[in-house]
Amino acid sequence: MLAAVGNSARMLYGEILVSVRGAGASVGLLIDTAQRLVSGRVRIRPVLDQMFAGGVLTIPIVVLVSLFMGMVLALQTGLELLKFGQQDLVGVIVSVAMCREIGPIITGIILSAAVGSAMAAELGTMSVSDELTALDVMTVDKTRFLVLPRVLALAVMCPILTLFADLVGIVGAGIVGVNRLNVGLQLFITTTVEALRGTALFSLPKDLYVGLFKAIIFGIVIAVVGCAAGMRATNGAQGVGDATRRAVRISILLIVVLNYILTGLFFGVVSR
Repeated sequence: MLAAVGNSARMLYGEILVSVRGAGASVGLLIDTAQRLVSGRVRIRPVLDQMFAGGVLTIPIVVLVSLFMGMVLALQTGLELLKFGQQDLVGVIVSVAMCREIGPIITGIILSAAVGSAMAAELGTMSVSDELTALDVMTVDKTRFLVLPRVLALAVMCPILTLFADLVGIVGAGIVGVNRLNVGLQLFITTTVEALRGTALFSLPKDLYVGLFKAIIFGIVIAVVGCAAGMRATNGAQGVGDATRRAVRISILLIVVLNYILTGLFFGVVSR
């Protein structure tokens, strides 16, 4: 019994130590990437390639998940509002929720699983096969060559995919509202537009631009964490698998934590 407890404690300590070291490596890599972005030119072709691989190819899954998420949210809230005869408000609730919270969260989690894991696996394979060492020998800047294009690509594609998620989620809510809750289509469109109307920044609704800002942060976090985990991979194929799982786990955790912080910042302090 005591031996089992001791082994569990050692495993927990090791996992915490790896997480702390990984956090430090991720922060250092983020700083290095920002320095490369400011100090030199960016190669456009690798960025476009990463935008296609990490963004365009994930559009179908983002659209599908967002559609059903909007439908489920509209159905659940609409059934409760129906008890009070207020089902006409379903467009307001879903549109605000999608733009402010659900759209960025869905997109971030999908990109963590589909793209962040791929980055960790790709760079992890390069690490265990000594390709990264070969780049060092050839005096190639790994951060500029491998990390910067991936960070820029996700920083651009994550908000674009979030827009898709917002739009498709609202469309899904409209389908449920019209067909299941007997909300008139014109009324649904009118209430949705009114809910998202705003003049705070370039005539954009606050819910929309806050959600897009979150998406930019999430995209940067996913890319940096995935690259950092992959570049630190060791011990062959098992190390690549560990790096991939670690990248997804940490990315999703950071997305949830940062979402709370950013929501509190924009809607808890600034809005007062």
